[in-house]
Amino acid sequence: MSWLQETKLLLMGSTGLSKDALHIYVGLAVFLLALTRWRIGSLPPLLVVLAFAIVGEAWDLIDNIRTDVPMQWAGHVKDIWNTLFWPVALSAIGRWTPLLRRGR
Repeated sequence: MSWLQETKLLLMGSTGLSKDALHIYVGLAVFLLALTRWRIGSLPPLLVVLAFAIVGEAWDLIDNIRTDVPMQWAGHVKDIWNTLFWPVALSAIGRWTPLLRRGR
């Protein structure tokens, strides 16, 4: 088991969060950090979250191959979906809501 998998298990055990919830929180955290550099509603913060999600899932796939765990493609797609959902929703709100676009 890689250190990434061990870290996920440690986080799940210490916080009581499910794996799905961790994806949601990590996606939001990465998105908010990206917003320190780019504006909400722009594409770069979403691309950062997408890249983070893809790298994480690629790592999971490699770990599955190393440990002879069967591929669970639907689970990987769901993880990417969970990671991206709120960043995409908040970005859309930021792009199309005049109150959040002040200063443009």
